[in-house]
Amino acid sequence: LAQAILAKGGCCNPFIREICCSFTAAMKTLCQEESIKVPKGVKISIKSKIVEVTGKHGSLKRDFKHLPIELWLADGGKVVKARMYFAKSKQLSMLRSVCSHIANLFEGVQKKFEYRLRLVYAQD
Repeated sequence: LAQAILAKGGCCNPFIREICCSFTAAMKTLCQEESIKVPKGVKISIKSKIVEVTGKHGSLKRDFKHLPIELWLADGGKVVKARMYFAKSKQLSMLRSVCSHIANLFEGVQKKFEYRLRLVYAQD
């Protein structure tokens, strides 16, 4: 059944998406998808798993090439979607971590952040 679902287009087919994303075989999830809304005033570009976010306080770049996920923009660039195939629960945590990293990129370009180094010296 799982091979038949994937042969017919897998999660890309909207009629099969509900079956595919909830069907598990041998403790592996066939397809899991997460999405993040892009805030107003933030521009994002995704090219070969490199995410670049630009906002009013600068731009940040993050590379996700080492992870077996798909990243793309949907709804005209208003939503970032991430998808992973054939993953177990620990591998699915990578997908949620990627979404958290991207959300932190959004927050980083929207809010100004300054880190001050504090040096403490103790003499015996």
